[in-house]
Amino acid sequence: MYWIAGGFLFRRVVSPFHKLDPRVKLTISVEFFALSLAASSIIAIATVLLSILAVAVLARSLKRIGRTMAFSLVFAAFIFGINLLFGFGLLKAFTYALRFLAIISSTSVFFVTTSPDELEQIMKWLKVPRDVVFAFVTAVRFIPVVMLDTFQIMDAQKSRGLELEKGNLVRRVRNMVPILIPLVVNSVIRSGELAEAMESRGYGSTPHPTSLYRMRLKWYDWTVLVVSVAVFGVALYIYHFYHFPF
Repeated sequence: MYWIAGGFLFRRVVSPFHKLDPRVKLTISVEFFALSLAASSIIAIATVLLSILAVAVLARSLKRIGRTMAFSLVFAAFIFGINLLFGFGLLKAFTYALRFLAIISSTSVFFVTTSPDELEQIMKWLKVPRDVVFAFVTAVRFIPVVMLDTFQIMDAQKSRGLELEKGNLVRRVRNMVPILIPLVVNSVIRSGELAEAMESRGYGSTPHPTSLYRMRLKWYDWTVLVVSVAVFGVALYIYHFYHFPF
């Protein structure tokens, strides 16, 4: 579980994809997301998925995106089973499950290679209200931390003899109480420390605060942006006018 949770933590890596402007990375992620929805055959969706993995290799983040895909396999299997149960057929059920993995991977490419600071800059560039930006970026920062706290508390309670995997449903729910109480306490303490840090830094004292860094598109950002948009248009054209056998 620690291995999966580590995939949601941002780690700065030196790669050609990481140094791109965050707006370009967001555009590429949206294009992959749109192609995953537009594709209607296994071949087309598999091509999109392989392209995403190729970008992950270029960004030197294949292992981390593989962690998020491993976490999503459970939901993909659930989608496959539900569609198979309702009589959509084996091929259709597999197509829906593969599309889900492609959608998750397309968003993972952006979040794995974009720091919370860059995400904050994008939202400010989109004129999102400052309080909404702060709340969203804070959630992005602390969700992986809360996940790691949960796993640590579970390991600590198991070492004290708590059996989480045994008993009926009611007993398992009761066994989660020793997990939730320390987790809530830790979250409240962390929220208090964050509030004190915000107050000490004068959050909200100025209506239009400035930023230390400014986003500027360089020549390689424009090159990647133009190429990605061209490939996206060609892919949409192929999906619309050509039909794959399966």
